[in-house]
Amino acid sequence: MPDLSISRLIRTNVSLTQQPAEAQSLSTLLCLTSSTVIDVTERIRSYNTIDEVASDFGVLGIEYAVASLYFNQDPKPKEIMFGRWAKDDSSGQLFGGAMSAAQKVIGNFTAITSPSFYIELDGMPYSIAPSSFASVTNLNGVASLIQTALAAKVAGTTCVYNAAYSRMEITSGSSGVDSVVSYAKAPTATGSITFSVNPSNNDTITLNGTAVTFKTSPSLATHVQIAGTLAGTLDNLLTMLSASTDVQLVKFRYFVNATKLGLAAATAGTGGNSLTLAASAATVSAGTLAGGGGTDISGLLNLITSLTSGVYVANGMAAETALESVVLFDSNFGQRWYGLDIPEATDDDVVDVSGYIEGSSNAHIHFVSTISGGSISSVVTTDIGYVLSALNYKRSCVQYSSTNAYAVSALAGRSIVVDYTGNNTVITLMHNQAAGVIAESLTPSQADVLESKHINVFVKYNNNTSIIQHGVMSNGDFIDQRTIADAFQITLQTALYNLLYTSKTRIPQDDSGTMTIINTIEAVCAQFVANGAISPRVWDNDGFGTLKRGDYLPKGYYVYAPSVNVQNTSDRAARKSVPIRVAATLAGAVHTIDVDVTLSR
Repeated sequence: MPDLSISRLIRTNVSLTQQPAEAQSLSTLLCLTSSTVIDVTERIRSYNTIDEVASDFGVLGIEYAVASLYFNQDPKPKEIMFGRWAKDDSSGQLFGGAMSAAQKVIGNFTAITSPSFYIELDGMPYSIAPSSFASVTNLNGVASLIQTALAAKVAGTTCVYNAAYSRMEITSGSSGVDSVVSYAKAPTATGSITFSVNPSNNDTITLNGTAVTFKTSPSLATHVQIAGTLAGTLDNLLTMLSASTDVQLVKFRYFVNATKLGLAAATAGTGGNSLTLAASAATVSAGTLAGGGGTDISGLLNLITSLTSGVYVANGMAAETALESVVLFDSNFGQRWYGLDIPEATDDDVVDVSGYIEGSSNAHIHFVSTISGGSISSVVTTDIGYVLSALNYKRSCVQYSSTNAYAVSALAGRSIVVDYTGNNTVITLMHNQAAGVIAESLTPSQADVLESKHINVFVKYNNNTSIIQHGVMSNGDFIDQRTIADAFQITLQTALYNLLYTSKTRIPQDDSGTMTIINTIEAVCAQFVANGAISPRVWDNDGFGTLKRGDYLPKGYYVYAPSVNVQNTSDRAARKSVPIRVAATLAGAVHTIDVDVTLSR
């Protein structure tokens, strides 16, 4: 007989608290480029070192140039993200799953002398039969033979083996919204019927013995309405064939483009090769479907759809504007990045994007590089720095360099690396370095022009030093003030959300509950005192609560909330807290020093 359980006497229950919500990233730069390395389905990748960027993009492109400047700063930033801007029409792609070491053994392929698989390219079905793999020596050779077979069906279609991701990648030779690559399947017989003109009344096609008749006035289930255009007639044909229950017609699957009816056997394998084709006024690919035989390599290539294989498709899309791309990245990934850089953007693009960033519900800074000589000319008012300054944009930051079109990446890498949870960690950008950027030699008047346009620059001084000057946004605000304000808002918002989200019991709607909220707010304020953003100073704004203009804030902040007893009934019924106000004084930073000295003789 078992002993009694101690739970008869002592009952315990242990539960884990809710995992707190994460705040928006404040230290990550997103760089959007048109490189096809990242496809339009994946869209975004994160990198922690310059080596990782070089592995994906090489060392000659925009991405490496930006990342090199970004990671060259001290302290070194922890993360940069690159996103795909579909600047031009993109091509449909099929990305295979990562192949294991066992799958990549070349002997798996050299044993296959009649490789075959089925795929759909741009909405049409194809049987793909590469040449024998018997003599290939690596997976690049396998991909090359597959590419030759694919390009014979749709010109320009490619297949490559991506060693970095251990996968096969097929890209359609077309681009735009109709550019599509399907998952691969087992060998299946295919064929087509091509029309040079719109069918006439009583023209026919015959599929495995069943005649389909084109009619101006259809009356039978096997009749097809002739439309005013060939494309319209083929659409009607597709609708009729796809809905048919005829015992012969159901043995096919159907596809249509502007001039062609594509056909695939409904069942994979050699049986489909016996399905017959004929046409009275069109051209058939052959008397029967073909291509259902050979050794199936779709699974060996990891190109078949599966919940666990990692295979995916990226359909082609029409070109998008820079603004459309930014809206997408802000909507889908806006919490993962803070800084934004679009090196390929035109000045018009920059203005559009900066306008959007100003009003985004997520906090971002748009970093803009310019090499325009007009930036240092007082008579030029069309350069991007002047334009953004005239628009008074507080979330755009422009840097001028006469030699480096990506110079602002260095400024971004220096300005968004602040650890706001640390002690005395906040910085001002003025007097800092921009590693990787050649310092400018400017005349005083040129420096004054840049200052008037609120354009930053890495500039030489005559004491053999170079510094970033002046560290401002396009509206003249200092960058550190903007980033501190964003960090404070995001930190406070997240802390208050987590107060409600992680609490095992509700926050009471009384003065004790208000004090709990105030304690959370004051903890955030104290954190920003510790990091150097907030410091004790005289309050020089209108007062509230017991605070008056001219009062000294010994802690650097003051939090006030009225009693719940004076809250109006409707707000109380809606379970709102009382309105809470916070006064905080920024520490600021010294950029210039004036000293008057009198020497006594």
